[in-house]
Amino acid sequence: MEIVELQTLTEQNLADLLALMNALDSSTTVSAEAIKAAAGCPQTHLFAAMEDGRIVGTASLCVTSHPLGRKGGVEDVVVSPEERGKHIGRRLMEHIIDYARRELSPVELHLTSRPSREKANLLYQAIGFKRYETNVYKLKL
Repeated sequence: MEIVELQTLTEQNLADLLALMNALDSSTTVSAEAIKAAAGCPQTHLFAAMEDGRIVGTASLCVTSHPLGRKGGVEDVVVSPEERGKHIGRRLMEHIIDYARRELSPVELHLTSRPSREKANLLYQAIGFKRYETNVYKLKL
């Protein structure tokens, strides 16, 4: 398995990513256009865990600059249900951390995860993320 940054997408990549996004959150409709837009956005780094030409896991790093410094939001971390338990999520996260340290430093990484995603939360804590007490707000427009 190798982890690559996707900057162009094949039809197979799109199909794999659509399936992964649906596995992450079946209540949200994800379009091929939204995935293409993310892959083409200069502030978004779309990483994929590839196995035999297929995407088996993905995570995004969205970078923004703020008056208090650069921030990277880790988003949409998901591994194919058939591939879970093989440490693919850990490898994706370690890759993102290494990339951010090498290419973006200084940068502060942030992520959110639902409390029900117990294994994901344990992983994030195990690789050094600290749980941060905050209120999270959402306004969908």
